[in-house]
Amino acid sequence: MSHSSHSDKKDSSIDEKVAVGHHVYASRDAGDVEKVFEVRNAALAAATKKGSLNPWSKDSIILYLCCFISFLCSCANGYDGSLMTAINIMPYYQSKFNAGEVGSGTGIIFSVYTIGGLVGPWVAGPITDRFGRRGGMFVGSLIIMMGSAVIASSNNKGQFIAGRFVLGFGVAILTCAAPSYIIEVSPPQWRGRMTAFYNCGWFGGSVPAAGITLGTQKIKSNLSWRLPLAFQAVPSVIVITFVWFLPESPRWLLANERDDEALAFLTRFHGGGDPNHPVVVLEWQEFKEGIAIDGADKRWYDYSELFKTRNARWRSLMVILMGIFGQFSGNGLGYFNAQIYGAVGYDNYMQFVLNLANSITSCTGALMGVALADRMPRRKVLVWGTLACAILLGVNSGLSAQWAKYKPGEENLKVGRGAVAAFFFFNIVISFAYTPLQALYPVECLQTTARAKGMAMYGVVVSLFGFINSYAGPVALKNIGYKYVYIFVGWDVIESVLWYLLAVETNGRSLEELEEIFSQPNPVKASKQKAVIAIKKDGDVAIVQEAV
Repeated sequence: MSHSSHSDKKDSSIDEKVAVGHHVYASRDAGDVEKVFEVRNAALAAATKKGSLNPWSKDSIILYLCCFISFLCSCANGYDGSLMTAINIMPYYQSKFNAGEVGSGTGIIFSVYTIGGLVGPWVAGPITDRFGRRGGMFVGSLIIMMGSAVIASSNNKGQFIAGRFVLGFGVAILTCAAPSYIIEVSPPQWRGRMTAFYNCGWFGGSVPAAGITLGTQKIKSNLSWRLPLAFQAVPSVIVITFVWFLPESPRWLLANERDDEALAFLTRFHGGGDPNHPVVVLEWQEFKEGIAIDGADKRWYDYSELFKTRNARWRSLMVILMGIFGQFSGNGLGYFNAQIYGAVGYDNYMQFVLNLANSITSCTGALMGVALADRMPRRKVLVWGTLACAILLGVNSGLSAQWAKYKPGEENLKVGRGAVAAFFFFNIVISFAYTPLQALYPVECLQTTARAKGMAMYGVVVSLFGFINSYAGPVALKNIGYKYVYIFVGWDVIESVLWYLLAVETNGRSLEELEEIFSQPNPVKASKQKAVIAIKKDGDVAIVQEAV
C-alpha cells in the first residue's frame, strides 16, 4: 500500500497545506520567454528555479554538518586501505606477525576485512530499516571502535585477524546506513554533490593514514604500527558523539507514518521555512505517492522488493554493476602500492612518500568529480572514465614490462618514473569517475523502501570483489608480478561497453521520478530523454515540452 492510499486523521490537513498547483506551459517562441533550457525533469527543474535555497542559511549549514557526519562514516574504509599498505612494509609489524609483504599470509590478513564485509550487510539492512538511518550509523561506528581496540592491542596473528573481521563487519553497516541517510536528507538540487562527497571520506581516511604512517614508521618499536591502528577509531568516536543530534531522514519518517515530522523537515531544510516552497510541494506529493507504509522495509527477512518486478530487477542490476566495477577496475591494486613502487626501483622511504602523494592526488580527482556531480551525466562519466582507466593501466603495465627487462644497475629511471606516473594518473581518473558515484549511483537507483536492503546487497557485492582483490592480489603479485595489471586492462574495456549498453541516467531527476524511468520497456533510452523549460522575463518558469 502506497502512503497516499492510507487514510489517517492527519492527511487532510497536511494535504491542504501543500496542495499542488497546475503546471504553467509556454511556447518556445513566446514574446515573454527569455531563456530556454533542456532538462531531464521539467517539474523538478521548474520547482528549483522558482524557489532557490540559501546555501549559507543556518539550516543549510546544519545539512552540511549532516553531510560531514556521513563523510566520517566513510573515513574508516579509506583509512584501512592506506594504513594496511603502509604497515605491511614496517619491519616491527612483519617481525610480529611474519606475514610476508606478498603471498597467501598477507592475503588472509588483508582479505578477512572483506569477509566481515560479507557478513555485516545481512544485519545492516534490517538495523537501518528498524532503527533509522542514524541508528545504523551509530551501531556501525560502535563496532568499528571495538574492532580498532582489538587490532591495536593484538599480540598474535589470530587476534589481529579477528580485529580485522570486526572492522569489516562495522564498515558494512556504515556503508548501508550513511549513504542512504545523506541522499534522503539532501535537497534534490544539491543531491549529487552532497551524496558524492560522502565517498570522498575514503580519502578523508587514506590521506591521514598515509601521513600518520609516514611519521610512525620511524618509531623503533611496535608503536610504529599500533598507533596508526588505534587512530582508525577516531572518526567513529565523532559519529557516535553527534549522530543523535542530527535530524532523521524524512523519507524514513514518512515510511514509518511520522508524517508531521517528515513535512516539518522538508519545510525547514528544503523550503527555507516555507511550506509552500515549490520544491517542498513537489517532493511531498511524490513522497506520498511513492513511499509505501507497509513495504518490505517493515519485514527484516523480506528482500523481495529487490527482485520481484522488472523495475526492481533493473534497479538491482545497476547496484550490482557498480558494486563489481567500483571494486574491480584496478583500484584494488591500491592495497599494494608499495610493492608496485618497489618494483620500479623506489626505496622503502620513497614508497611511504609516494603512498601519501598518491592519496593526495587521488583525493584531488575525487573532489573534482564531487564538484561536478550535479551537472555531469552519470553514463558518460562511467563509460569514458572506465575506458581512460584501461588506457592508463595499459601504459603502466607496458612500462613495467620494459623495466623488468633491465639488468640490475642498468635500469632507465625514466621508464620506472613513467610507470609510476601512469599509475598516479590512473588513480586520479578512477577517483574522478568512480569515487563520487560509488556512493551516489546505487542509492539513487534504489527506491526508499528497498534502499537499506539494496545497499546491504551492494555491500555484499563490494566485499565479495574486495575479497578477490585483497586475497588474490598478493598471490598474483608474488607469482606474476606486473603482469597482474594486464587483467584489469582488458576488463576495464569490457566494463566500458557494459556501462554504455546498460547504465540508466539518474542525473537531473528526483528519486521518486526514477520509479517511472525504471518501469519503461527500455529504461536506458527513457533515462536519456529530455524536456524543455523556459525562463520568462518576469522570472517565472514555464514548461515548453515534457520529456518524450
